Amino acid sequence: MPETVLQPALEAPEKSRISPRSILLWAVVALLGAVAWGVLALARGERISAVWLVVAALGSYAIAYRFYSRFLARRVLEPDDRRATPAERLEDGVDFHPTDKRVLLGHHFAAIAGAGPLVGPVLAAQMGYLPGTLWIVAGVIFAGAVQDMVVLFLSMRRDGTSLGQMARDEIGRAGGAAALVAVFAIMIILLGVLALVVVNALAHSPWGTFSVAMTIPIALFMGFWLHRIRPGRVVETSFIGVALLLLAIVGGSWVQNSSLASAFTLSPTTLVFCLVGYGFVASVLPVWMLLAPRDYLSTFMKIGTIALLAVGVVVAAPVLRADAVSDFATSGAGPVFAGSLFPFLFITIACGALSGFHALVSSGTTPKLIRKESQVRLIGYGAMLMESFVAIMALIAAATLEPGLYYAMNAPAGLLGTTVESASHAVAGLGFTITPDQLTQAAKAVEEQSLIARSGGAPTLAVGMSEIFSGVFGGTAMKAFWYHFAIMFEALFILTTVDAGTRVGRFMLQDMLGNVWKPVGRVNWKPGIWLCSGLVVAAWGYFLHSGATDPLGGINQLFPLFGIANQLLAAIALTVCTTVLVKSGKLRWAWVTGVPLAWVVAITFTAGWQKIFSADPRVGFFAQRARYADGIDAGRVLAPARTPADMHTVVTNSTVDGVLIALFLLLVAIVIVNAGIVCVRAVRAPGRLPTTEAPYVESRLDVPGRAGEGLVGVRP
Repeated sequence: MPETVLQPALEAPEKSRISPRSILLWAVVALLGAVAWGVLALARGERISAVWLVVAALGSYAIAYRFYSRFLARRVLEPDDRRATPAERLEDGVDFHPTDKRVLLGHHFAAIAGAGPLVGPVLAAQMGYLPGTLWIVAGVIFAGAVQDMVVLFLSMRRDGTSLGQMARDEIGRAGGAAALVAVFAIMIILLGVLALVVVNALAHSPWGTFSVAMTIPIALFMGFWLHRIRPGRVVETSFIGVALLLLAIVGGSWVQNSSLASAFTLSPTTLVFCLVGYGFVASVLPVWMLLAPRDYLSTFMKIGTIALLAVGVVVAAPVLRADAVSDFATSGAGPVFAGSLFPFLFITIACGALSGFHALVSSGTTPKLIRKESQVRLIGYGAMLMESFVAIMALIAAATLEPGLYYAMNAPAGLLGTTVESASHAVAGLGFTITPDQLTQAAKAVEEQSLIARSGGAPTLAVGMSEIFSGVFGGTAMKAFWYHFAIMFEALFILTTVDAGTRVGRFMLQDMLGNVWKPVGRVNWKPGIWLCSGLVVAAWGYFLHSGATDPLGGINQLFPLFGIANQLLAAIALTVCTTVLVKSGKLRWAWVTGVPLAWVVAITFTAGWQKIFSADPRVGFFAQRARYADGIDAGRVLAPARTPADMHTVVTNSTVDGVLIALFLLLVAIVIVNAGIVCVRAVRAPGRLPTTEAPYVESRLDVPGRAGEGLVGVRP
């Protein structure tokens, strides 16, 4: 193939002059962003408006997408729209299918945006709003969005290969085997934790259960409408889907107060089986039929709600009641979670800044659906910026609450007690004030029996959102409506990550087993699809069921590993990216992923070291184990245990968590060392080391303006 044919389509000559209008526009954006950051940085003790957070974030995102992501595309990745993507070359109507970029953006965003951007920033508000804001914005621009974009591009160039398999192919057998084991094990933990959040949000909630359940038939209708009935009518189908979604939301409120409420009031155990069944079906059905349209539909709900929340912040201009930097940031003795700002802030806030789970999606469903290589920038970098803004809005919702209420909701039950009087006294001991009457009224306003010790972040976010929404739409009389709406919104938000994650897990397991028996590795082999889907849902379903029935068992046992495990995935992903860049002769650009890699290795290994060796039982797993073992010997029962049997369970859990985190650190260290050896060889080699990039095939797809570019495209 002549060299000129291989030159990227995006390398066309550019105009040497920038228009005065463009210069003025970006100067204004930069100025507004700089002013907002200045206000946030210089505020000392006084209350400032949350609007400054919104302006600072949006200004930074706009500049990052316009300039930095463009640099990544043109100089580092060099996409070529004349090159056929795997969606075109391997189209099978099940997993590989050229997809309209608008729909794929929605699918990808919905798949990556799970519990992390909603819950992590709420918990991290304990340390003040400024550290979290800085990490969310700077982290996404230079780490999170970069990881997602680069992994998506590399996987697309390798026929949609999963992250673990890419590690095996590009790094070597030792590092690759370690990566495959670590990635799959961590993924099962992440899926179990995410599913548990959904179960807790929907349990005994007929409104939420009905509204979320209705998104499934609506998505099926959208898929058939756009694929079979009205191909290419994306806008038309979007309007129909959004209208039906709004009806489902309103209908959920009606169902909750009707005779049908009992039919949609499900126990946690019932919801577990519903989720497992749905996860299996979503994994095996053709992607155009359920997964892509449902995620696309969910995106309207997600983006619409967050945009409405942003409007509420701008209109109501609530003040940030949390400190810019709290005392807990340096003491490490926070009641919400123990540990100092470094490294635990960067572990607590993952999605929204940098998340390893995103790399699984970027090397899972999305690279098999992308229509043209140039769309990697919008889908990979752009979707991550969207999620980062979700995290900013969640942080605002938490930081605008009265600190007394925030800590009364998020401190552990062992500290707060069970009554409003004991909670008020405990919060006063933390240095904040809230009266028993205020706690009672706060719960009554959102129609909850109690808000005490509602830890986990989700209820706090719902209360914060209800405060902002009711300040603009409906007043205090609407607080309960907005609170329950927010709970349903969170469940819908997270569920789209569970279904897409299950399909990604199936791809990963097929890649792993395909190394042993080739037919299983073929993504279009039906028995392999059903077998691997069943094994994946059985794995996370087992831990989920145990966790739903036992507060200290199942996935609850592994919950403390969630943050560090997720960021260790990011370390593996960035290691693979850096290695491939070096092997491809792009050593000069390896810093793009190498610098974020160094940072995430520093925070994860520091956090892991402390979790293993810290003498503080609130931080160290083995110190916690020793404390509860001593309690057993002394005949005492320590919270959160309620019985002697619970004490033994806590000892077991602490031991398992400590051993697993040590194992994960060892596996990631093997991956990094093996990758380092490969990089050194690549630099010293006289030519480029071979990679597993698929051969160039010229595209026959996407003539500009061709009719039929719909939800999942059409065959050329």
